[in-house]
Amino acid sequence: MSPSSIHILDPTMSSVPNQSSCRNTESFSLDPDFVASYAETKPPFGFNGLGEIVYRRTYSRLKVDGTREQWFETIERVVNGTFRRQQEWADGNMLGWDACDAQRKAQTMYDKIFTMKFLPPGRGLWAMGSPLTEERRLFAALNNCAFVSTSKMWDNIDGARPSKPFVFLMDAAMLGVGVGFDTRGAQAAHAQNILVGNPHSAHARTVTFTVPDSREGWVESTGLLIDSYLAYEHVNYEFDYSQVRAAGLPIKGFGGVTSGPEPLRELHQLIRHTLDKHIGQPLSVTAIVDLMNLIGKCVVSGNVRRTAEIAFGDPHNPEYIDLKNYDVNPHRAAFGWTSNNSVFATVGMDYSDVSRRVQKNGEPGFQWMENARRYGRMGEENTRDTRVEGANPCNEQCLESYELCCLVETFPANHDSLDDYFETLESALLYAKTVTLLPTHWPETNRVMLRNRRIGTSVSGVAQFITRHGLNELRTWLDAAYARVQEIDSHISELFCVPKSVKTTSVKPSGTVSLLAGATPGMHYPESRFCIRRVRVSKSSDILPALEEAGYFIEDDVVDKSSMVVEIPVDHGEGVRGLRDVSMWEQLALAALLQKYWSDNQVSCTITFDPASEGPQLNNALDYYQYQLKGVSFLPRIDYGAYPQMPYEAIDEATYNKMARNIKSESQLHLVRDSEKKDAEAERFCTNDSCTI
Repeated sequence: MSPSSIHILDPTMSSVPNQSSCRNTESFSLDPDFVASYAETKPPFGFNGLGEIVYRRTYSRLKVDGTREQWFETIERVVNGTFRRQQEWADGNMLGWDACDAQRKAQTMYDKIFTMKFLPPGRGLWAMGSPLTEERRLFAALNNCAFVSTSKMWDNIDGARPSKPFVFLMDAAMLGVGVGFDTRGAQAAHAQNILVGNPHSAHARTVTFTVPDSREGWVESTGLLIDSYLAYEHVNYEFDYSQVRAAGLPIKGFGGVTSGPEPLRELHQLIRHTLDKHIGQPLSVTAIVDLMNLIGKCVVSGNVRRTAEIAFGDPHNPEYIDLKNYDVNPHRAAFGWTSNNSVFATVGMDYSDVSRRVQKNGEPGFQWMENARRYGRMGEENTRDTRVEGANPCNEQCLESYELCCLVETFPANHDSLDDYFETLESALLYAKTVTLLPTHWPETNRVMLRNRRIGTSVSGVAQFITRHGLNELRTWLDAAYARVQEIDSHISELFCVPKSVKTTSVKPSGTVSLLAGATPGMHYPESRFCIRRVRVSKSSDILPALEEAGYFIEDDVVDKSSMVVEIPVDHGEGVRGLRDVSMWEQLALAALLQKYWSDNQVSCTITFDPASEGPQLNNALDYYQYQLKGVSFLPRIDYGAYPQMPYEAIDEATYNKMARNIKSESQLHLVRDSEKKDAEAERFCTNDSCTI
């Protein structure tokens, strides 16, 4: 691919930007006249307004004037932030900077995002170009997820303390990054006879640590406490929490409100309780997962950021397999929910025991590391990625220890032609590759990311595409698009003078991002073609009268008296089947097709199954698909019954039509300026069954 062919503009745009916008300046900005041309255009938010409501909750940030962003302004912030980072890279490495070429590419990217052809990850929509990255330079917050191994926690590499994996997870989680982890540190402790120390012994000295009122302070205090047991320092730490702000104050830059010191105080107490039981013994598998889960619970209860975790362990270790058996481990019921638990499966293993456990509650999930290390797309051997050690919480990215990943989401069903999709991929990869240029505050992470430049170009709306165009057309598009992705990556890598990405494509499960575009999430089919999605809207929000005027049904929230609940009727598309009509075997076959023709990373697939009719077939399914997948998880279909104001409720077509007729098609919701002072709260990973404004 020649350099010029990578920069294809939308034919409706001028091929040459305004010359004033082509001047080299210290900080890139989109042409203001170009941005203004979108101000009155109604964005193509999906699902009868659901997409716009979710956008306003999650990604519309407070501006300097105290009002909230509109969609065209959010995109301006994101695109400006993206190209400013490119400009810094070019200037810092003396590569040269073509302002006119950058303006062309930026305008193309802007239009592709505005029209929902692709979207940056929720992390990017929320953080890119915000004070978090522009001023505080916390670029780690732009990444979706990470993995950390505990296998070398005792090795003192570069002076690292045993607490390093735990504090990494805590720091990342407080930045909104989901983290996977393993339990190999317990095996190492047993093999080397490393015992948990006693910080309460007569030889220990007492040190008081005053916790700073910052993310760094919370993380440091937790690391000090863990190391007082694991690093044999003979120090007994006491903590002074007086500097931590009281509860209920806004968290600048992150959204949400402060929790006060209580979640941290509780975490410290529970860490002591966990490790006191292990004094004089090797650290156990249970203790590692307990510590990680307790940290996750602290992050959630601290109102600092929602968290996502996944644990990986040995499928033949009863201690690990029983972690979510609360009859065996009743103490874990209070925090075991903070992680999904998966096993490092091996091809050819006996799945009968773990299959019986999956039938009950869907866990554990399965990760085949030999497939992840050996293959890009399944069947295509790849020797560049042999150092991966685990995966991220949603299991769409195989990762090395301390590695982060940035995902972008494309929507093939929102394109008229394959050529149109090719053009979108150029902008999508340019965004993702830009994020790999940005350093984090973790040296271990930078060393991996500078080498790998891993990205995950994902597809969503797969069920809708298959329904409209057929499975063979999907295979054709994805196979051709994968080849184009490799060409684009080669060009962008040469442009930035960095290595080609070790892997480039994945299928993420999607959280709220697919709702913005009106797409089904990742490869998954919806529970029902027609449904009601309910969201909470603050009674102080300026969009509430507009929603009422537009004809949405609104009622008092039965849980939160400061909110109203809005009902949005959703149609996932003509002919789109609900999950009850898609068998476990068909879902597995679709995941395998995506792993073969599109994803060189992994496919995030949660396979829904009927416990009675399909549960007994799980062992056979794993036997067949262990050769075609890198990871998979299962979810038994269980009817939990109805309750008031459920976030998701399946309905029939007649009910949908009745509700939809009440909504005015000329709704001007996109023109309403929301002056609510509460900042947006970032995407809650995969918890797409809960929408709170």
